Amino acid sequence: MEAYKRVALARKKTRATGLDYIENLFTNFIEFHGDRCFGDDPAMITGLGFLLDMPVTIIALERGKTTKSRVKRNFGSSHPEGYRKALRQMKLAEKFNRPIVCLIDTSGAFCGIGAEERGQGHAIAQNLMEMMALKVPIVSIIIGEGGSGGALALGVADEVWMLENAIYSVISPEGCASILWKDPSKTKEAANCLKLTAQDLLELEVIDKIISETHRDFKLVYHELKINLYKAFKKRKKMPKDKLPELRYERFRKFGAFEEKEISE
Repeated sequence: MEAYKRVALARKKTRATGLDYIENLFTNFIEFHGDRCFGDDPAMITGLGFLLDMPVTIIALERGKTTKSRVKRNFGSSHPEGYRKALRQMKLAEKFNRPIVCLIDTSGAFCGIGAEERGQGHAIAQNLMEMMALKVPIVSIIIGEGGSGGALALGVADEVWMLENAIYSVISPEGCASILWKDPSKTKEAANCLKLTAQDLLELEVIDKIISETHRDFKLVYHELKINLYKAFKKRKKMPKDKLPELRYERFRKFGAFEEKEISE
């Protein structure tokens, strides 16, 4: 499928959002609010729930569905207090030895003046640094649009999974076209060049698993995710705690690397 068609599917208004996944994957969910610094960010949902019989910390970027909910959630573009709220819950998860699930669906972090004044870049950088060292299992799932640093701030995980029609990129195709060609008509070409589809990213080893969306009933997708998450966390929880950050670090250090091959004369 052409890359830009995946972009359109990832942005589809009827696509399941973070709240849908929370409702279908977890039970007894309790939401926590605030970053203990500035305020609460509705674009970032954090809380506790059960994955089958396992207590987990859940962090989800929520873009909303109706016009009213989208405005309330700032279209899934989080402010710095959202990332600080997420990090606060991650640190609590480490304290109480709970695995972390991150559900990513955002076009990018909010880039308004207020967000910059309150340290948007620093909040994202802090998440990247702290997540790398957490001694609990982390799985991040890109369920829709994974855009720029806003997505990466929740993407430092032991495993990164993508829905079949999700996208993950350092910049949107529109932004790429405007920078490289200064021509919005090049958006589709930019989408192909960015290698932003799940299939491309699996081949590049940026992600670890693709979750199929071919089922007619999306409940089967939730079921597959639930079982896979449970197995992944069970496996990781058997490892020594100090091993988790080490493996996570190695995973990201491999990006862009290649093995040197001997050249026979």
